[in-house]
Amino acid sequence: MSAPRLADLAWPDLTDRAPLVLLPLGSCEQHGPHLPLDTDTTVACVVAARAAQRLRGEADVLVAPCQPYGASGEHEGFPGTVSVGHDAVRLLVTEIGRSVLRWAGRLLVVNGHGGNLVSLAGAVSGLRRESRDVAWWPCLPPGSDAHAGHAETSMMLRLRSSAVRRERAVAGPTEPVHLLMDQLVTESVRGVSPSGVLGDPAGARASEGERLLDGMADRLAADIRVWRVCARGRLGLPERQPATAGAGAER
Repeated sequence: MSAPRLADLAWPDLTDRAPLVLLPLGSCEQHGPHLPLDTDTTVACVVAARAAQRLRGEADVLVAPCQPYGASGEHEGFPGTVSVGHDAVRLLVTEIGRSVLRWAGRLLVVNGHGGNLVSLAGAVSGLRRESRDVAWWPCLPPGSDAHAGHAETSMMLRLRSSAVRRERAVAGPTEPVHLLMDQLVTESVRGVSPSGVLGDPAGARASEGERLLDGMADRLAADIRVWRVCARGRLGLPERQPATAGAGAER
């Protein structure tokens, strides 16, 4: 059963409704030599859609069109990356929030890229100060490696295996990202990993990707049911885990 999509509706379909709108937010950025540029966007879209499916019959939930560009300046040392920067992401989320919440009841940004966090959290906090019911939620599997490693490779093998160039996959630095953060800030990702990988894709498999995606969708649906918005506008209680690549260091 497909998820209920905002884009499929006409305006009379939204009369006398106040749905929760899920907005997947991703990026167009390098994901090593083996993963497609839209990896973060793909994951955010799928997690949002699966969570919406789980909530059918419980809540009025719609999935908005994915936003495929984010703040990816740390990846601009690699061709293919398209970054709109923090100011643009902050403004985009703010204006989408103001517009959507003229007719919707709540807005949740399902974030697939850690580099968006600084601007995303700022936009959501600002909207909440305007008394708008908005939050954000990170697509981050517990214990996952940072970027284009085992977790993301497994998820993309499940979602779009034809776009995964397994013969090109290489390991990057596997140290916890908080130990690399100073170098990432000063030298960007290319200075830390010439391949763009932070982690090791070895052993990635589609079955593991399915487990990770389903786990995130389960947690997202559970957090939506409770709707507890914590510090900086984050929905749900953050799990303890190491920082990941990107400004703000949380995906």
